[in-house]
Amino acid sequence: MSMQALPVLQPICCGSDAPPLAAAAAAELAERFRALADPTRVAIVNRLSGADELCVCDLNSAFDLSQPTVSHHLKILRDAGLVESTRRGTWAYYRLVPDAVESLRVTLGG
Repeated sequence: MSMQALPVLQPICCGSDAPPLAAAAAAELAERFRALADPTRVAIVNRLSGADELCVCDLNSAFDLSQPTVSHHLKILRDAGLVESTRRGTWAYYRLVPDAVESLRVTLGG
């Protein structure tokens, strides 16, 4: 029985090329993902993604929820930095914050 030397295999690493996130950036992203942990808020973001901006009245009519509940969800999204609003008269108009949405996309590798 002959003995042959086996080649030395280099360890295979499955690490990422992405640089590590700074603690502050990770905390900010976590807050945004937390805001999206509710199906209604995901649906609101989805609806806003199809328009430059929407009146809160349009969002109220799009969901089978009370106006205060929709406002509560919008506040959470606003506090997380995912949406911003402008007042015009008695109505508020909401739009996505492009940089915030882009940071989520980049984090997910998309």
